[in-house]
Amino acid sequence: MSDKKKISVAIIGTNGLPGRYGGWDQLMENLTVKLVDDYQFYVYTSSHDAQPGLKTHNGAVLNIVKLKANGYQSVVYDAWSMVHASRKYDVLLVLGTSGCIFLPLIKFFCKKKIILNPDGAEWKRGKWNKYIKRFLHISESFGVRYADRVISDNKVMQDYFKDHYNVESSLIAYGGDNASKVELTDTTQETYGITAGSYAFKVCRIEPENNIELVLKAFQNKSTRLIIVGNWKNSSFGQRMREQFATSNNITMLDAIYDQTKLDELRSNCGIYVHGHSVGGTNPSLVEAMNLGLCCLVFDVDYNRETTEYSAHYFKSLEELDELVESFNRSTLKTAETRVSMKEIAERRYSWQHVISQYSAEIK
Repeated sequence: MSDKKKISVAIIGTNGLPGRYGGWDQLMENLTVKLVDDYQFYVYTSSHDAQPGLKTHNGAVLNIVKLKANGYQSVVYDAWSMVHASRKYDVLLVLGTSGCIFLPLIKFFCKKKIILNPDGAEWKRGKWNKYIKRFLHISESFGVRYADRVISDNKVMQDYFKDHYNVESSLIAYGGDNASKVELTDTTQETYGITAGSYAFKVCRIEPENNIELVLKAFQNKSTRLIIVGNWKNSSFGQRMREQFATSNNITMLDAIYDQTKLDELRSNCGIYVHGHSVGGTNPSLVEAMNLGLCCLVFDVDYNRETTEYSAHYFKSLEELDELVESFNRSTLKTAETRVSMKEIAERRYSWQHVISQYSAEIK
């Protein structure tokens, strides 16, 4: 092994490490594991999510920030992290744009390489009021224009950055092969009243733009059981949805599951996977479902069509989703054909090894 000093890379803008099961969590886990011999990583981690006393993870040094990584504090969290990192490390990998409104100032005072993955267009999310949307839009524009390199996770986002900002970006999606097939145990079958292939499944953040209410309504009076996993307690919207559909006997609403094996047991054995995301680029939960070879019912937006290469089943309304579920009940939905297509696309496009090699090329 060479004695040459490793390039130091700061990862900024997330809750930090150890990761859970979100796209950026999996990205950080895979970057720090697969590139530990090539780079020295420093991951900015919120004190609200950090494990007490943990200072390193996968060889990465954890820089603890005494702020929340989400909500209004995220702007200060990201900005402080960028300023601190710009004085110490060679490369700044910034995930998200909420703190990028300060990027022109940071670029003025330092010449460090800054790589930005804006994720989806955060300012389009329905949960924000018009003032927050305006702020996030401005912050996005500063980030995309002032970063040295921009990474798009979806061809639609790549075209958006080119059309709106005249900025060329590298197309790098997410991996999905962290998800794996896990046999459905007798205990799980008895607990939820399910058998392999008999039920629908969905995992996501419980937010309006993920079409939670539409999905719940579609299954409210169906014979097919829906198991939906998410952070119901974190918002008034989630609490309202849980209360509104609590009496639906065929809908099981579970809190977030951070154990990958337990999550995959429920996910990998479903008959249909429902993906309701309407905002963002390539959604990690969708490529994980594709990697598992699931029959995907997907909300009909250009991001999702691009991710699935127009080979999934699409819905844009309650009526369309209702018909897809009824087709599944009648055994007329082409589940086997869709499973094969989803698996083939995932193996070709969404492996973590491929994704990480692309990130390494950007960092060098």
